[in-house]
Amino acid sequence: MKVAVCSTGNTLDSPMDPRFGRCAYFVIVDTETFDAQAIENPGAMSPQGAGIQAAQVICSLGVSAVITGNLGPNAHQTLSAAGIKVYACASETVRYAVNLFNAGALKEISTPTVSTHFGLNTSPGNSFGPGIGRGMGRGMGRGGVQRGKDLRRRTDCFAHGFSYRPSRNA
Repeated sequence: MKVAVCSTGNTLDSPMDPRFGRCAYFVIVDTETFDAQAIENPGAMSPQGAGIQAAQVICSLGVSAVITGNLGPNAHQTLSAAGIKVYACASETVRYAVNLFNAGALKEISTPTVSTHFGLNTSPGNSFGPGIGRGMGRGMGRGGVQRGKDLRRRTDCFAHGFSYRPSRNA
C-alpha cells in the first residue's frame, strides 16, 4: 500500500509537516518495503487554493492514504471524493508516522481539522502592530499612565520614606 506523508524534507527521516496544503514535500512510502519517493508540493507557495492543488497531486500519484497533521475543508472534500483516506499524526519523522500507520495506531480523519487559509500564518496576534503612542507597538510608550500629572513640580520617593512637595508659592 502506498501512503503520502506531509514532510518538511525529502527523506524518511525528515520531520513531518503538520500542514497539508503548504507542506514542502510529500514523501510517498510503500508501507511494506519502505521504498520512498519525495514529491515537491507545487502548491506550497501558492497564494490561494494550496490545499486543492496538493490534493490533486496526491490523487494523481495513486496513493491509498495520506498521513498529515491538519487538513482543510477543500482538500478534505477533494481527497474524500477520490476515495483517499486521511489519517491524523503528529509524529517527529516520516518513518515513525508510517510505523504508527502500519501498527494501526493512527486515527482516521472524517472531517476537516482546520479552517481555510490555516497554513498562511496570518493570525493578527503573531506580530507587533503599529500601536498607539510613541512606542510604535513595541511597548516603549508611556501608555497614558502619567497623563494629567505635573511631573516637573512633584517628586515622590516613598522607598526612602520621604516626600517632597514644593510649596504653592513656588
